[in-house]
Amino acid sequence: MKIMKRPNILLTGTPGVGKTTLGKELAQRTGLTYINVGDLAQEGQLYDGFDDEYQCPILDEDRVVDELEDRMGDGGMIVDYHGCDFFPERWFHIVFVLRTDNTVLYNRLESRGYTGKKLQDNIQCEIFQTIYEEAMEAYKEEIVHQLPSNEPEDLERNLDQIVQWIEQWMKDNN
Repeated sequence: MKIMKRPNILLTGTPGVGKTTLGKELAQRTGLTYINVGDLAQEGQLYDGFDDEYQCPILDEDRVVDELEDRMGDGGMIVDYHGCDFFPERWFHIVFVLRTDNTVLYNRLESRGYTGKKLQDNIQCEIFQTIYEEAMEAYKEEIVHQLPSNEPEDLERNLDQIVQWIEQWMKDNN
């Protein structure tokens, strides 16, 4: 494995927790490259059918991994996606699972047009810490961190914390 000058970061969590907002702002502040896997899949049509129940395309995880493989090897990537267990463990130096209070999350998802089963299942996913548990199983425990993401102050705190982590990583690894 070649030596990376900049770390790869995974931002994950239930839809609506603030991954995209955090990822884009983090990229601006650090110069790392932000990748929204949903957008990447849409641009490259990296799908394997359509889910009628949730009214959304089904991600072709293998094609997504193939698409990202070369870029991830160079380092300096911020990857944003609500799933995390299909990415190769070796890709990430740190994993941040964003967590949001259920009432806040409900309102965010409702304002996005989520209804019925899709809305309920995403709220339950947050209640049962599904993404956090998935991350803990897929990656070394010591690189998985939960961050609260309820209000603008949380966003600022999270940005400061991650920027500090990146700076330390770069000192330690260059």
